[in-house]
Parts: sequence; structure tokens; C-alpha cells
Amino acid sequence: MRVALHTRVRADRVEEYEQAHREVPAEPTAAIRAAGAGSWTIWRSGTDLFRLIDCADCGDLLVRLEKLPVHIAWQARTGELLDVVHDCSAEGTGAGLTVVWEL
Repeated sequence: MRVALHTRVRADRVEEYEQAHREVPAEPTAAIRAAGAGSWTIWRSGTDLFRLIDCADCGDLLVRLEKLPVHIAWQARTGELLDVVHDCSAEGTGAGLTVVWEL
């Protein structure tokens, strides 16, 4: 499944957020893949971030990641840069962005 998420970076931390993602260590990337993501892309428009994740189950992916020390460390580094973390919950209550049209 593909899940699109909306996130918002703090206006005063955009450059810091982008810098962090220019140098993503191999460990968080490997953990994301091992937890079930086939791909994960982030686009930015102003302070709005749009993420497209290809995975079997977004909630399951987040539950798996929440338990990993490498993910916890990455969130400690980047989480404080965000106004809105994401709109897909580990409990499955958030489904991300609604598909309006697809070709």
C-alpha cells in the first residue's frame, strides 16, 4: 500500500531539517526498511512536508519503528524540528492524506 502523510516543519527550523536529511545515517534507513517500508519519499513546499511511504501497513510500520533505539534516536534529532509530526498513527486511527484522484 502507498500512504501519503502530511507533516509540517517549524518555519525557523527548515534549513536544519533539510540538513539532517542530507546526511541520514545508514542505521535509520536500514531500520525503516527492516520494519517494512519499501520506499519513503519526502517533499517540501514551504513548511509543509508530504511523505509517500510504500509499505504493507502504516500502523504496523510505526509500531515496529517506535520500539527501535535507532529510530528513537532519529526522532529525538528531527522530531523537535516539526510542528506536526505526522497524520498516521500507530494505532491505525489516522490514515494519512485522502486520495482524490489517481491515474
